[in-house]
Parts: sequence; structure tokens; C-alpha cells
Amino acid sequence: MTRLSVNINKIATLRNSRGGNNPDVLKAAVDVQKFGADGVTVHPRPDERHIRYADVRDISKIINTEFNIEGNPREQKFVDLVLEVLPHQVTLVPDDLGQLTSDHGWDTLTHFSYLEDIIKVFQEKGIRVSIFVDPVEKMVEGAAKTGTDRIELYTEAYAHHYQSNRQKAIEPYLASAKLAKSLGLGINGGHDLDLNNLAFLHQQIPWIDEVSIGHALISDALYYGLENAIQLYQRQLR
Repeated sequence: MTRLSVNINKIATLRNSRGGNNPDVLKAAVDVQKFGADGVTVHPRPDERHIRYADVRDISKIINTEFNIEGNPREQKFVDLVLEVLPHQVTLVPDDLGQLTSDHGWDTLTHFSYLEDIIKVFQEKGIRVSIFVDPVEKMVEGAAKTGTDRIELYTEAYAHHYQSNRQKAIEPYLASAKLAKSLGLGINGGHDLDLNNLAFLHQQIPWIDEVSIGHALISDALYYGLENAIQLYQRQLR
């Protein structure tokens, strides 16, 4: 079964735009679980422009599904937070400081030694590690050698080309996913997945372990409501 983890960063963005605590991010985390998601994802950034470090600490106390924290491990503050909170999974993303959103995966060859070392830091605390990679087979091979538990395929290119030629769009992802499976890696996916393209991705790669979806799902929740939106996404994975 492919699990759905809901990224609640955009709820925090809305809260921060006005100050105060409306919408309540902690309540959102509780409701996401209650409404049928299999996990909650957060991606704190150094400037705390959406999820704040205090939010992560508070959410960790009430989580009863899987908790996934994304971020750049080159920020020591991020590493310290993860080791304090001890989530089920940490997803390592090579974001630049001030980057609007994640837009590329790790070069697992150039950064092999660094990744191998930082992955061990988290695994020694019992945290499953996933690293963000582009659908490039040599990067998947490099990821496997680092000792990571999973990769997260960066799906923006798939989503971008889906409408024009979905079969061509899925090809590098399918090849990368098959290779990852053969190498014993778990597989996650995320970025720009939505109600239009999610089902086809899942049909083509049914062994994918988890998808992390935030922007599209929270946007759909404006029209369908949060509970209905989560259930609509879950149907794409069944």
C-alpha cells in the first residue's frame, strides 16, 4: 500500500501571513491524521517563513501516524531539531538558503561522502532516512551506495510533462524506480503531484512506498474541504 503523507507547510504560510494562530497548525496536524492521511510532513526552513521550529516540536508530541521532517542537513539547526524530535523519517533535501521551493535532487556522486556520513547520524538514532533525487539512474545508484533507506523521486518534471505526453513523462521515473527496487531501496515521491497525475504515477509504479503532497492538496481543500480532499487523494492510491 502506498501511503499518503500530507505536507502542512501551506497551512503555516497562511497563518504567518496574518500573525496569530489562525489557522491553527497543530489542529491541522491532528485533523490530517483524523481525516485519513497516513502521515504528516513538514519542511522547516531557516527563515521559518512557514513551518516554525516550535511547530515541529509541538506536532511531534501529538502525532499518531508517521511523522516526516524534510530539510537541508547542511543547516546544523535542522540536524539538531531532527535529533531532538526523533521523527519516523527524515527526508534530506539539497535546498539553497532562501530557496522558494525544492527544485533539484542530490548529486549523490559529488556529495557521496557527505551523504554517507550524515545518513549514519540519523540512522544511529533509529530514524529512517530518505534522500531527494532526480530520476537519473546513476544518481539512484549513488544513493544506494550511501546507505540511505529510501529515495524520494523529485516528480516536478513528471507533473510538468504529464498533460502533453504522460507515457514519456513517466519513463525516467519508472526506470529509476525499477533500479531502486532492485538495489533494495524504498521509494517515495513528491513535488507537484495532484489529482490529475497521481493515479497514473501509482499505476505505473505501484510499489512506491509513500507520496508527500502539500501545495496541491491544501489548494484543493479550499474547494472540497480538508477531509474530502484527503479522501480524494487516497482514492488515487487505491
